[in-house]
Formats: sequence, C-alpha cells, structure tokens
Amino acid sequence: MGRRSLLLLLLAFLTPGASSPVSPSLRAPSSLPWSTSFRSRPTITLKYSIRYIQQKVDHFGFNIDRTFKQRYLIADNYWKEDGGSILFYTGNEGDIIWFCNNTDSRHLNFLTTEQALADFAKLIKYLKRTIPGARNQPVIALGGSYGGMLAAWFRMKYPHLVVGALASSAPIWQFNNLVPCDTFMKIVTTDFGRSGPNCSESIRRSWDAISRLAKKGPGLRWLSEALHLCTPLTKWQDVQHLKDWISETWVNLAMVDYPYESNFLQPLPAWPVKVVCRYFKYYNVPDTLMVQNVFQALNVYYNYSGQAKCLNVSETATSSLGVLGWSYQACTEMVMPTCSDGVDDMFEPHSWNMKEYSDDCFKQWGVRPRPSWIPTMYGGKNISSHTNIIFSNGELDPWSGGGVTKDITDTLLAIVIPNGAHHLDLRASNALDPVSVQLTRALEVKYMKQWISDFYVRLRKMN
Repeated sequence: MGRRSLLLLLLAFLTPGASSPVSPSLRAPSSLPWSTSFRSRPTITLKYSIRYIQQKVDHFGFNIDRTFKQRYLIADNYWKEDGGSILFYTGNEGDIIWFCNNTDSRHLNFLTTEQALADFAKLIKYLKRTIPGARNQPVIALGGSYGGMLAAWFRMKYPHLVVGALASSAPIWQFNNLVPCDTFMKIVTTDFGRSGPNCSESIRRSWDAISRLAKKGPGLRWLSEALHLCTPLTKWQDVQHLKDWISETWVNLAMVDYPYESNFLQPLPAWPVKVVCRYFKYYNVPDTLMVQNVFQALNVYYNYSGQAKCLNVSETATSSLGVLGWSYQACTEMVMPTCSDGVDDMFEPHSWNMKEYSDDCFKQWGVRPRPSWIPTMYGGKNISSHTNIIFSNGELDPWSGGGVTKDITDTLLAIVIPNGAHHLDLRASNALDPVSVQLTRALEVKYMKQWISDFYVRLRKMN
C-alpha cells in the first residue's frame, strides 16, 4: 500500500457524448531460461501530466500542522469545459504511474482509508476551484481492488463530492466474519479445477509430496535444485516458507487469469491458469515427478519472459505494488481473514487465528489490529441507504467472495463477469476480451451517463 494511497489518478475529463471511459492499461516491468519468450502486445499509453497538491498529514487533528506533497495525474485529452464530467480514479496500493501505465515510517499512523478519502475530498475541491469549467461538473469515482473499495467508500462518505462510483473487484465485505474465511481459497480452487483435469487435486497432493521429500536426507538440497531456487533451503522452516510462496503464486494466477497476454503482476500468457494446469494432468505420480511438475507450473508465472536464472521465493509480484505499506494497513484496519481446510480447497489446512495474527503484527509493526473497525466505519452489509454505486466482480477473481455480487437496491448495483478475473473491466479493451466484459463496460457506461444526466437536471432546477 502506497503512502496513504496518496498516489491517485484523476483519470480523465469526458463529455457525456463520449462512448466509454478511458481505462489505464495496468502494466509493470518484471523479469524472472525455461520457457517461451514473452511476446508483448501493443500497449495503450495514456497521456497525462504529473502535478502535486499540498495535503495535511492529519486531516482530523488540529494540533499538527505537518503537510506533504501529494502527487496526482491529470489526463484531459477529452476535456470540454461545457457539459462534461470528471472521472476520478482512486489510487491503489502502489506507484500510481505504474498503475496508469500498466513511505515515511514516522507517519505510518496516518496510513488509513479515512485519511485517504479526506485527501481525495480536498483534491476534488481544489480541482473544482482551480480548473476553469470544472466547478459545475459532476465527478464519478472509479477504482479497482483496494482502489475500488476506496471508490465505494468515497461515495458513501462524501456523496456531495461524487455523484456515483464504480467499484471493481472491491472486497468491502472481506472483514470481521461478514463472509466465511474459506470463501477466498475455495474460489481459487474452483478456478484451477475448471481449467484442467485433475489440476486442483494434483496441487492438493503436492504439499505432502514436498514435505516427504524435505524430510529425506538430501531432500532440502534436491528440492532447491529441482525448483531452481535462488536461495537454497537449509532448514525445515524454509520448507513452510516455500509452500506459502507457492500458495500465494496460485492465488495470484487466479487473480490475473486474463484472456490475453498480460504484464500486471508478472509477464504471463493468455489464460495462465489453463497453461499451468497442463502440468497437473496426473496426480497419482511419484513425489519427485510431482515436484518437477510444480516447478514447470511455477515457471509459467515467474519465467514466461525467459529471463530468469532462478526463482526467488521472497517475491511473488513486481516490487511496484508497495507491499510494505499494505502490510501495515493489514495490521491495523484492513484485516481480511482467510483460511483453508485442505478438503474443500486445494491448499494445506490453515485456520484463521486472530491472536497469532495480532502477535505477528505487533512483532513487525508494533501495532495491534482492529478487525471490526472497517465494518463500523463503512457499515458492513448495512449500506442500503447509499446510492449510485456499481460493484463489479469477475467470477474467476478470489476477491469476489468478499464483494457485492447481488443488487442491494436499484442504485446499488452488482455486476458479475463470467470468465472475468481481477478488475478486468478496468483494463484496456482487447480484441480477446470475452463478450461478458464488453457487455459489462457498456452497462457501466450506461449507468454513469445516467448519473451525469441526473446531475445536470438537478443543476438546472437549482438555477
């Protein structure tokens, strides 16, 4: 998570006549010699200017006068001063320039969703005051993943500043037992199960295969060599870390199971889960062959570019994601329980232990989590009093389990995208997009145009 999600994007100014919102292609460079070369496709480059605004470090205190320069981006290719609208892209947990094109520890206490939303509010008021023609323009918030949560919560908390929000892949209910903690891993398992015969069952059996080999005399060295690890395994604790790293890899693959080559978390082929599952057709195989198959599957994720000399178990995605900041937020208010039982999912059994989680957070950051704060702050499932929010979720995305997948009212709308992965609807359009996401984008634009129209009707009545 970036510095209080301070890196945000004012995506575009569009007129109501524009056919669709401009979406950034979320791409990042990465590198990880055992696979086909990455064949990159043309990327859409969004033209924008980089600007800064002076923000208070603490919007809610009166005895601290410290400020910081908050970066934001302006893309005004489609801007017209008359009768237009503003799309306000709420930043994610990493560098906003990376998110557009594909922190100070002393102030970590101010790394909260509430402060981020207040940053947004001040920025919108500043933009309306300083950009000619913007004062009487409607603003729509949109974002994906954490940014999608912020977009939804921004509409809830500051409805006078944004007329609506598109919250893509926003797990606003992945908190405090609002959904079962095993839902997330079950969705990952379903993705792998439907992507190839015996795929999820083979992965389920791979954990014991790794353990049995590790316990043999030269097992740790053999595993290190078979998996081409950059850092050899030397003790049993390393094996658990290895398995956690592999588990996170399968999760990431489910998230970015896009229908075309992509470069979001890593350079990947089209439908990467299907490609991975080719190596798991047979589950009743010797342990050594199972581990070799695991390596081939991992290689799809970590070395599709063909550049890696070894696999680094300390990293599962591009370093631009800002995982340290997110780790802090996950240890304070963004507590999102997950668990697995190894029966209804393909992972090793792992229960949710709040005390253990809290102790780990205190050891790392010196803080204790507040697991019930987000539902208290934003209403949990009691959000029917709000209006004009679209919650879109891809059925392949494990985070959809904590998202809104059914309409709540006629203005709190849910769209589920068959064959859609993590915030696929916010990615740049592609000839290989499934019809489902094309229809989703058209529907989202339809609703947003209605919000814009309603805004101008109210404005005329006021005048």
